[in-house]
Amino acid sequence: MQIFHNPRCQKSRETLALLYEKSCDPDIFLYLDEKLTKALLKQVLKKLGLNAEQLVRKSETIYKEKYKGKSLSDDEWIEAMIEYPKLIERPIVINGDKAALGRPPEKVLEIL
Repeated sequence: MQIFHNPRCQKSRETLALLYEKSCDPDIFLYLDEKLTKALLKQVLKKLGLNAEQLVRKSETIYKEKYKGKSLSDDEWIEAMIEYPKLIERPIVINGDKAALGRPPEKVLEIL
């Protein structure tokens, strides 16, 4: 099990605490600090059942300044998320071939 975690995000902290509460010990992937790849993001999107734009945080300043109103392909959105990882909605929990967004945190219970 793995969590794409941002320690500064309340929902991410709540989701991690919930996993610990359920006796899970996920690998913590600090996606803002560690290198993201196109292949990794494509795998995550497939497990989530989302297209790339659905994983973009549209409340982020970088989105509003650079991407709002633009129509990008999945590959272009993935490249944007690699360049600006803050654009990635969080937290993401991966368990085998399934994944869930922790919004709300209880959503991740569906894949345990």
